[in-house]
Amino acid sequence: MAEDQVLPQGEEPQEGQEKGSWKTDLYFWVQTLTVILVALVLLSTLVGRLIGVQGSSMVPTLHQGDMLLLQSIGYKPAQGDVVVLRKSSFMAAPVVKRVIATGGQHVVIDYDAGTVTVDGTELDEPYINEPMNDPRISTPSMSNVDLTVPEGSIFVMGDNRNHSTDSRDVHLGTVDERYVLGKVWCVLFPFSHFGGVE
Repeated sequence: MAEDQVLPQGEEPQEGQEKGSWKTDLYFWVQTLTVILVALVLLSTLVGRLIGVQGSSMVPTLHQGDMLLLQSIGYKPAQGDVVVLRKSSFMAAPVVKRVIATGGQHVVIDYDAGTVTVDGTELDEPYINEPMNDPRISTPSMSNVDLTVPEGSIFVMGDNRNHSTDSRDVHLGTVDERYVLGKVWCVLFPFSHFGGVE
């Protein structure tokens, strides 16, 4: 029976004529779910990935438990970006930090003034949690910073400067760009934090 035909009143469709049988519906939904799953796998593999925030080093920008979507393919770190990196000699789990400087840039951190300067220009940092204290008092491995970032590397810091282990610590130092998993594109969950990351 064609779709535009109407059965006479009281006449039942014969076997094989059911327009919307449960088998057809099930097949449609299985096919749709398969396409969605394949698309998600391809997106996470080729374009980006999902990763959760652990710790408080990026407060107030990011919080413990935030689920992040990363841009991975074709990404090159740029100053100001929030990135996820993994350096197993520093920490087994991936960490989230902000790129302060890239290869060839000169970084100076003045703990007395509480400022970060890149190539002679003091950074305007409205994203930090609070003014930066001198971490050398409690963490001897945090040293004065006056360096030029090697080519192919980045210098990173957490937005929660007084509670972040980052490139100021000799155990991490400048980070080879190959350790960067991607740029944080947005927070997906919880919905109260949903949105892009600046």
